[in-house]
Formats: sequence, structure tokens, C-alpha cells
Amino acid sequence: MDFQQGEILHINKPYGMSSFGALAFVRTRISKAAGVKRVKTGHAGTLDPLATGVLILCTGKCTKEIPNLQYHSKEYTAMLQFGATTASYDKEHTVNHTYPTAHITESLIRETLKRFEGDIMQVPPTYSAVKVNGKRSYELRRKDKEVMLQAKPIHVEEIELLSFDKEKMQAFIRVECGKGTYIRSLCRDIGRALGTGAYLTSLCRTRLGDVRIEDCITLDDFPAWLEQNYKREKR
Repeated sequence: MDFQQGEILHINKPYGMSSFGALAFVRTRISKAAGVKRVKTGHAGTLDPLATGVLILCTGKCTKEIPNLQYHSKEYTAMLQFGATTASYDKEHTVNHTYPTAHITESLIRETLKRFEGDIMQVPPTYSAVKVNGKRSYELRRKDKEVMLQAKPIHVEEIELLSFDKEKMQAFIRVECGKGTYIRSLCRDIGRALGTGAYLTSLCRTRLGDVRIEDCITLDDFPAWLEQNYKREKR
């Protein structure tokens, strides 16, 4: 194991931490283990702080592989709350509008989800890192500036309804998609197609390319994993 030469690490990012925060946590520890000030480290595919799951980190010369890794297909599980919306399409912001839900049934959801499979156009969330005239969209929104983003082509391979709670008006779905897909925007659009509002309450990336969440190391376990594996290689 040679972090400076190049390694690829599979991390299960925890809730509430940014992708860069997870990267910094790992980089600090592998740099110390390698006995250097700073090991070059990058990540393939950003996860929002409120999302969990597969985060691929590349070190050393393996950082050159990041562009290729970002094009791999992805799988997510997500919980949608029907009947309301938020400005960010997730729990980062409070509810700003409420909508009727009495007409929503499991069969209607299943029928509606089929409309979002294949090649579709999607408008990214304004609370995102998309650049507008050189500025991040979320930075402009946080300054109370209006932002208009253009729809972009994305590919959704499959959407599956895993469960629906009629009483809570919550749907748990699985999504297989390509690069550039915003699950928050997908939730927004599904709500609109159902004639109501919807926002994302939980999100987990369960697969990125061939890497599944069960193949990943949690940050809680990473120090012990590093000590065990790095010492083993040095012996």
C-alpha cells in the first residue's frame, strides 16, 4: 500500500459531513501514516452533506482516474415526502409551500415513476454548486439573489418504488442513473408530476460503478482499518 504512488479508497460518507470533510479526515490520517506532510487526495463524485454512502477517494497518481470514475453509473435510495416543498428540495431548508395529497396512491406513484426513466431533461437545484457567471448558484441564493438554471440532459436507467407509507405520505425509492443527476430535482419533478409537492428527506448512494456500499469503510472504522492494513503491508 503506497498512498503517494496511488491508492483508491472506498468510504461510506456519514450524514452531515461534506465530501471534502470526509476527504480531509482520511487525508490527514494517511499522510501521518505515510510520514509526509500532505498526500495528494481527491474524490470522485460529490455527495451533499445530508447524503450518505459511497464516496471514492483517490490518492497520488490515482487522482488522474477521477474523471473516468465520475462517469460510472450510480445507484441511490431516497425517501420522498409528498405534500410540501422546500427551497433546496431537501431538509436543508424549511417547508415553504404545502399541497393536497388525498389523490396520491401507490399505483399512481408507480405509474408516474415510469415517466422519469430513460433520457430526460432536468433543471438542477438552485441550491447547488452549478456555476452562474463564475459564481456558485447556492452562493447567489444565500444572498437572496434570483437564479435561473437551464435544463440539462440526464439518463435514468431505472426507478423502483420500494415502499409507500400512505399515512405519512412518504415514498422510498431506488434510482439507477448516470452522471449529473440530482436526486433532489428528481424528487421535485416527481411531486409536480403527481400534482403535489415533494422534497427529499434522506439519500444514500448505494453504488458507484462496481463499488457497493457494503464494500466501503466507515470513517469510524477507518483509523483501525488503516493501522491494521498499513502495518500489514509494511511487514
